[in-house]
Amino acid sequence: QVQLAESGGGLVQRGGSLTLACTGSGFKLGDYAIAWFRQVPEKKREAVSCISESGSRIFYADSVKGRFTISRDNAKNAVSLHMNDLNPEDTAVYHCATDVVDCKESYYRSGLEPFGSWGQGTQVTVSS
Repeated sequence: QVQLAESGGGLVQRGGSLTLACTGSGFKLGDYAIAWFRQVPEKKREAVSCISESGSRIFYADSVKGRFTISRDNAKNAVSLHMNDLNPEDTAVYHCATDVVDCKESYYRSGLEPFGSWGQGTQVTVSS
């Protein structure tokens, strides 16, 4: 059974940084492309970033490009999302998910949500 868990969220001031971690249990995270999406109540969830199974393909939403960095460490069965220069608009629950299209940008640009399983999420709150 594919289970993912997110950690690393918290409260940070505008301009601060956080690093989120996604770990898997019951499967090899390295066998999957992984995506991060965020959810704010009463708003459509937003795909933030993804990384392909090989790590050769990476996507960032325009809203986070240049500030967020996704990486994977298959030896540790983990994918990280390093977030810099955070602002209040980044406040959300962040989820990691298996990506069923191996991080093909065209799917994300078209607004599709190619997610398989995802975790419970971790809250990120950015104060002004």
